[in-house]
Parts: sequence; C-alpha cells; structure tokens
Amino acid sequence: MDVVSVLMIMLNGIWLFIPAMVPNSAAALFGGGPTIDGGRKFRGRRIFGNGKTWKGFFAGALVGIVTGIILIDIAYFFDPKDFWGYGPFWSNLGIVVCLSFGAVLGDLMGAFIKRRLGLKRGEKAPILDQYDFVFGAFLVTAIFFPGWVYSTYFDGWNIAALLFLLLIMFAIHRLANIIGYKWGVKKEPW
Repeated sequence: MDVVSVLMIMLNGIWLFIPAMVPNSAAALFGGGPTIDGGRKFRGRRIFGNGKTWKGFFAGALVGIVTGIILIDIAYFFDPKDFWGYGPFWSNLGIVVCLSFGAVLGDLMGAFIKRRLGLKRGEKAPILDQYDFVFGAFLVTAIFFPGWVYSTYFDGWNIAALLFLLLIMFAIHRLANIIGYKWGVKKEPW
C-alpha cells in the first residue's frame, strides 16, 4: 500500500465521520428548554444536568443527519457508483442516522459519567470530553451496521482511518469548543 492510498483512507474516515462530529456543536447552538432528566437525581446527583435538553438532543441529531445527507449528495455527484464509503441509499441513510444519534447518546453517556464522578457542568474531564461522542457514534452504528464499521475503520489498512480519527479528534474538539466559546454558545473554551 502506498502513502497516497493510506492518506486517502484516513481522509475518507474523517469524511464519513462528519455526521457524528456535528451534532454536539449543533446541540449547544440550538439547545435550551426542558432538560432530558427533568431535574431528577440518581444517587443524590443530577442524572445529566441542565446542559442536556430535548431540544438540543434532537436538533443536534437532525443537523448531523442533514449534514450526512449533504455529504452523500456531494459524494454521489462525484461518483454515483461509490458513495465514498456509505454504500447504497437506504444503508447510507441508516449509517448517517446511527452516527448522528450515536454521537448525542455518547455525549449523554459522558454527562452521566461526569455527574457520577461529582463533576459539575463545564468542568474538565480529559479524554471523556473528547471521546464520549466518538464511542457513542461507533457503538450505535456498530449495533446496526457492524459490517460497515468493520470494513471502514478496522479491516486491513482501514485501521489507519480509525487511528487518524482518534489522533486528531482531540484537536478538532478543542477547536470547536474555542469557536463555541468565542461565539458565546459555550461558557468554557474546553
């Protein structure tokens, strides 16, 4: 395998994961309203906290899905036979839905864990903050489309896509949070 082919695999891995990278920023941007946990507690602490709302959850997932559909259309325009890795229409739509909802579910899981650890909303939780949505997106997508996850991120040289994704996710997450902070959408730049 030559270097250019490995670079293309890595870029394709990022391209295909964009529907999972967008929802949490969109949730922060469009959120508000009733909280998912309704103020309820679990073992003396809030379940998720005030930062997790129904509006943000569904708006974030919807923006991820719309982004994925746009990416599918762009890929189809350039190569109608390949779809750049998503596959035939109904499965690629399913993959985009799984990536998007998986990302917001992973973020909810991260909030749940942070509350159990006694961390307040906005407090730093290195690794968890950067990768909770990645884990959620992969888990939900692997449940419904295990063959796609395996062939896209684990099979042979495609592991380079996963490693690249995991390596740059920290920087992408940090950059998105700094932008959100400067726009006034986030209270902390992390």
